[in-house]
Amino acid sequence: MKLARWTFGAAGLYGLIVIAPLYFLEDRIAQDTPPAITHPEYFYGFVGAAIAWQVAFLCIAIDPVRYRLLMIPSIVEKFAFASAVGALLLKNRVPAGVVGFASVDLVLGILFVIAWVKTAGLRNAPQ
Repeated sequence: MKLARWTFGAAGLYGLIVIAPLYFLEDRIAQDTPPAITHPEYFYGFVGAAIAWQVAFLCIAIDPVRYRLLMIPSIVEKFAFASAVGALLLKNRVPAGVVGFASVDLVLGILFVIAWVKTAGLRNAPQ
């Protein structure tokens, strides 16, 4: 249970620290990696959805047994980004910095799986 709390709590805090600044970086992203963002509604929609997941991770951290079922889409969320970046890397379509962030998500995804397995059967156990 401690592993699940720590993992999801750390993932939520890390995600908020990394993702929230994107709300203020649209111009910088366009400057550093042209072309400019042509559909800002997709960009800001992604940022909002990603932040919502970070909040979900924090909720799971508070009571992992109660919110265990939410661990499944959390695992999908982590592996989806890591696998997409991995595929793009094989085609030389992603910068190295993004690979670093994807690696963090891969490790968190693995820890999420371990937390999901370790919380099995704890529904009726005293906390």
